[in-house]
Amino acid sequence: MVCRELDCGSPVSTRRRETGSIDTWGFEFRSNASSLIKYKTSSGIIELTCSDSVRLVGGTHLCSGRLQVKWNQVWSSVCSDGFDLQDAEVVCRELGCGSPSGFEGKLYGEAPEWNTEFLCGGHESGLLHCDHSDRDTCSPGTTITLTCSAPDHVRLVGNSSTCAGELQMKVQGEWRPVVDQDWDRNQNRTSAAAAVCSQLGCGSAVAINVEDFELDRPVWLIKSSCFQSAVSLLDCLVLDDVTEDFLSLQVICSDLLVQPNISVSPSHDEVQQQKVKVLMGSNFSIICSTRPQYPGGSFQLVFTSSSTTFNYVLPTVTHWAVFLFPAAEDLHRGTYTCIYHLNVFSYNFSSTSQSIYLIPSAPLMDLIIRLIVHLLVMVLLVTVTCFYSGKLSVETRSRNERNKCPR
Repeated sequence: MVCRELDCGSPVSTRRRETGSIDTWGFEFRSNASSLIKYKTSSGIIELTCSDSVRLVGGTHLCSGRLQVKWNQVWSSVCSDGFDLQDAEVVCRELGCGSPSGFEGKLYGEAPEWNTEFLCGGHESGLLHCDHSDRDTCSPGTTITLTCSAPDHVRLVGNSSTCAGELQMKVQGEWRPVVDQDWDRNQNRTSAAAAVCSQLGCGSAVAINVEDFELDRPVWLIKSSCFQSAVSLLDCLVLDDVTEDFLSLQVICSDLLVQPNISVSPSHDEVQQQKVKVLMGSNFSIICSTRPQYPGGSFQLVFTSSSTTFNYVLPTVTHWAVFLFPAAEDLHRGTYTCIYHLNVFSYNFSSTSQSIYLIPSAPLMDLIIRLIVHLLVMVLLVTVTCFYSGKLSVETRSRNERNKCPR
């Protein structure tokens, strides 16, 4: 909120510095405004670092969106031409985010205004510290959109999934549970949970609950009334003297389950570009598996071909399910996908694997035999043709010689 009010990009870090007893102003932050609430005495001040020259806008969280740079007090979108992984690494690090997970050029209503190509080595402290080219043109309307992994200052703990558990934040290098005086209001809980799930890349919020921890413990205080789904949790942090509480916010996100795996056994040759071969006429199995998180669940195997779709369902056995197919035929040619289904915390969750394309093929020996037979047939045809051609030629010469004899 402060960085945005100052037009200084995105927040990178905050820390509390002890100063002794001094007079300070306290602020209360809301979703669309901030207000000065009181004059008080405190033993420390807050130091905030903003990314004053780089920001990502229009994304699903703080570390994703359209890349813009600030030059001469004006924010400009960056052209995607020539933007590479080294450039992305510098941007993500400058914003206090994790490593880059993807970037691409996209068309927007307005053309990018920053056409200079960055030539980063990946080690620079900021994007504007990188070398750059003298290019002043850009492909029409292509602006770079970047996604960095979530920053390492928010987590959900105490569960088998990183997308469920108690909300904790790392501030000043210390992990603590997060509490809010207003969590008795359901709307504030929902906003906080939505922001957490979004920032962690865990989808949407499924369930939120405030629980008693029985004992007071050190906590970080936030104002959940300032939350919007795309706002960073750091924007709503209140570094106050209130450091102990017994409440805990438990969050469950929609992407609770890890992505399952799919494989074929036995397979003929190695899997290439998600295509796998099996021997025609032989037995084969499609194996669905997932990393151990929760007991139970079932696997749905979806088969799709050009003419039909079939679904097969099996319960998991130690997080596996094996679908057996006798005598591979051409009708087994098609796309196979595993979907893991699980009911946990009184909710239904599912996760889908990558798809593979299965190709029934003849054994190598069959192919060799077919080739030999084909060659033999060709040789036989050529021999027969030559034989009859030779015989016809001899008969023709014989007739011609008889015609030349005097009577």
